[in-house]
Amino acid sequence: MADGWDVDGAPALASCGAGADRVMPFSVGAVTDEFSPDSLDTALGAMAGLGMTFAELRIVDGRNIIDHTDAEVDRIRARAEARGMRVLSIASPLLKCTLPDAPPVASGIRQDMFSSAFAFEDQPRLAERAFEIAERAGASIVRVFSYWRTVDPGACLDRVASALSDLAVAAAERGLIVGLENEHACNVATGAECARLLRAVDHPAVGIIWDPANAFVAGEIPFPDGYRHIPPSRIVHVHAKDCTVSGHVPIFGPLGGMGVDWRGQLSALAQDGYRGTISLETHWNGPDGDKFQGSMICGRALNEMVRAVGPNHSHEA
Repeated sequence: MADGWDVDGAPALASCGAGADRVMPFSVGAVTDEFSPDSLDTALGAMAGLGMTFAELRIVDGRNIIDHTDAEVDRIRARAEARGMRVLSIASPLLKCTLPDAPPVASGIRQDMFSSAFAFEDQPRLAERAFEIAERAGASIVRVFSYWRTVDPGACLDRVASALSDLAVAAAERGLIVGLENEHACNVATGAECARLLRAVDHPAVGIIWDPANAFVAGEIPFPDGYRHIPPSRIVHVHAKDCTVSGHVPIFGPLGGMGVDWRGQLSALAQDGYRGTISLETHWNGPDGDKFQGSMICGRALNEMVRAVGPNHSHEA
């Protein structure tokens, strides 16, 4: 280990705040725009204050990361590293589009594109650019999806698997990992659906970005039910947010205080040898509509829950 990073390029174990004498069993970071979509420096300053050691890029300075130039990406990387953070993941909108010649998109799907929209025909160009940005930013993971959820997600599995297999080949050539996020608005939404997809795509460059709250919105009990379907070795990243669900609509709130058993989930990840990172993706609008404060509250809660897992489960380099 050197300069605060382990031999695999992951951030070294860190601790901060109350109880800082306890080792953090996971590295903790955040999707930067959950703190501020318009000011990366504001986001990075808040994240550094919480002891976070990596950044996940989605909307940066008001624009989707995919729409930034090479020079801008270089400056974004430098700004993160100046705060002692590594760019871990490019949270791209890849495969967040309608799949042609498939069953119709399910009604009520919220097609949230985070300031960037691409059609099916754009996906090859989008993939190439996402990989280029990941390399420039020093990220190891490119986040992807599984097309907008249809009325028959199972009927789309083969085509999702084929697309991910093609992406895996291209990613592996660059030393990158394709991280499929289970997304309630897409065809792979639950732990059970992740497991079926993984059986269809047995490639070392493809893994799951496990988002328990998304599985919860899709109607699954994420922990322990959904999680038990997924081989821990295929989880490459974890997104942390919390919600309750009313009429299939998520109501986001403080992490650890809503409907997802985050304490049980974090403990299970540690016990199962998960060696990745936990990324805050607040989604809660915060107290009195102050999302920045909401993310600060959730960031402190995440630190507290991670420390509570205890040093006996710390991951190794």
